[in-house]
Amino acid sequence: MDTKNLNKSFINGNWVEGNDKTYQVLNPYDNSVLSEVKLADKTQTESAIEAARNSYQSWSEQPELRKQVLNNAKKFFIDNKDAIIELLAKESGSTYIKSQIEYTFVLNCFDASLTFVDELGYKNLSEPSADKLSRYYRKPKGVISSISPFNFPTFLSLRTIIPALALGNSVVHKGDVQTAFTGGTLLAQAFATAGIPNGVFNVLLTKSSIIGDMLFNHPSINFVSFTGSTNVGQHIGEVAGKHLKQTALELGGNGPFVVLRDANLEDAVNAAIFGKFIHQGQICMSINRIIVHENLYDEFIDKFIARAKELKYGDPTDKETVIGPIISQQQLDKINSVIQNAKDAGINIALEGQQVGNVLTPTVFTDVDNRSELAQTELFSPVATVIKANSDEDAIAKANDTEYGLSSAIFTSDLERGEKIASNLEFGMVHVNDQTVASDEYAPFGGIKNSGIGRFGTPFIIDEFTELKWVTVQQTKTSYPF
Repeated sequence: MDTKNLNKSFINGNWVEGNDKTYQVLNPYDNSVLSEVKLADKTQTESAIEAARNSYQSWSEQPELRKQVLNNAKKFFIDNKDAIIELLAKESGSTYIKSQIEYTFVLNCFDASLTFVDELGYKNLSEPSADKLSRYYRKPKGVISSISPFNFPTFLSLRTIIPALALGNSVVHKGDVQTAFTGGTLLAQAFATAGIPNGVFNVLLTKSSIIGDMLFNHPSINFVSFTGSTNVGQHIGEVAGKHLKQTALELGGNGPFVVLRDANLEDAVNAAIFGKFIHQGQICMSINRIIVHENLYDEFIDKFIARAKELKYGDPTDKETVIGPIISQQQLDKINSVIQNAKDAGINIALEGQQVGNVLTPTVFTDVDNRSELAQTELFSPVATVIKANSDEDAIAKANDTEYGLSSAIFTSDLERGEKIASNLEFGMVHVNDQTVASDEYAPFGGIKNSGIGRFGTPFIIDEFTELKWVTVQQTKTSYPF
């Protein structure tokens, strides 16, 4: 893997140094400088959008080329697995376990997207011999803007980019500049190596403070795919809505992990530990509230805290590490503020974490009021809140009592009842006897309420990234009533 151009934007097939200020990409574990990046400006963003607009028509008409490029890009990831996992550790603070999961998600996305490259074209709604031939055509949206976060930088970028390209669209992508490589230029290198035509895929290393709303209000952008915070997603939805642009918005979460009275306690604790602390809790699907029936409450807390204390923390390049660094000092300050506010509010802290450099060890609050600021905040950190429920019904009511609706989980020994409860929980994704962090390329991934709109996954993403057009052909002479 060639790293010499990873600090440059990729516009119309060329590696381009930005025209704006310089940004330092840091290793979140030790704050060492990985690279300095010159950020792209509005003029360069305009060039990327223009290149995408001029290239997608030809790209959409060549399904065999799209298959070839996707297969070649997948091979790039296979051939460079070790280097990619190492880069994820150094740039995003991903532990080996988390990086392996993310890498697997990426390969699965390639495999799934390759199954629908041929979905463009038409399908008959009537028999070809009918007096009126009726068909629907599936056409690409055109230019799709892709905006992704720092936490799963490679996968959360590619889950838009790969299917969008498979379906004949062109893409202008902006990842979080904190993960400029793993969420940006690494992907450009993969597709450039794969032989993608100039302009079809563009990557901008820049910040919204520089380019403003260009990626969702520009007249040549046909669709906006964003993964990130609810506040930003609401802004994007408002701006894009004024221009009647369609969006896919995967936003914040406040995932409940519900332990019902008849749950297997050991299994529930094991799942809760993983779902809370994978990637230091910096995942939108992470367990945010642990809601436990009062009959199991005390024992659950004892076992959960005992397990949390055992988790190894430190350097994410160490394959045994479970808790790695928080992405930035700004995020650390935010988390510490939440912890201090909870302490000031008198919430019981049963396990107080320690800050070791940029690593924050597990913190556990118990006897948390479900309506408290702590419980209603997306923590995005290794901070766990445990809430007592006085009945199964109370637990379910507390689970639904949130403005968010992304991922959730229920533990119970009655699988039939668990599935019935799951179907009625107010979340886009519910997992019975599992934790909340899950992805399946053949399932509808997405949230409701303030957790967003739209669905990823096959075949659901096909409807998001294509336009349907109804065409009729009158094959015989017809008469009209006037």
